[in-house]
Amino acid sequence: MKRTGNEHLVNVVDVEATCWAGPPPSDEVSEIIEIGLTVVDLGAGERLARNRILVRPGRSTVSEFCTELTGLTRREVDQGVGFAEACRLLAAEHRAGSRPWISWGDYDRHQFTRQCRATRTPYPFGRRHTNAKAVFTAAYGLRRRPGMATALEIAGLPLEGRHHRGEDDAWNIAALVLHLSEQGLWPTTAASVTPSCPPARTRGVKSWG
Repeated sequence: MKRTGNEHLVNVVDVEATCWAGPPPSDEVSEIIEIGLTVVDLGAGERLARNRILVRPGRSTVSEFCTELTGLTRREVDQGVGFAEACRLLAAEHRAGSRPWISWGDYDRHQFTRQCRATRTPYPFGRRHTNAKAVFTAAYGLRRRPGMATALEIAGLPLEGRHHRGEDDAWNIAALVLHLSEQGLWPTTAASVTPSCPPARTRGVKSWG
């Protein structure tokens, strides 16, 4: 095992949000209900810890479609913390403000941006974010950006746990990050992004499989 310092640690983040089979009800908006976070040591090539924060929605409810997709129930998420507290926990316990972070695509970043604006909650992350989907696509010379499950198949890695469960998806995305890193295909410096970039319009369902 290689000895590394904190400068090699990154957070891999995946969120699940309230969603519907069609357009959301007129009085509801898509909100984060689960934050999955895996700490990765890029220097040692290890996944160090997996974390999960359940978030209680304030302006939406968990639909039957959402439960079928994620396994999360209304009763379960109603026992979670508020969104502002979840952001505080990310900053206080997971060093989200200073540690580089990674997500599969830009959905997660945009969802945080949108929800922080709507609720006037301080954005918990720093500017160093890497879109792992874009890195994977470039590394494999693919014409289209694959979903996480497809990327695992391409890389010959198993899907661990349940797909569309934030904690498990973050763990699997971390495996893809390490897979690329081991081959020397992961960027040495995370891309700098602007947290306030315009969010894409969405019904609350991620655009990956």
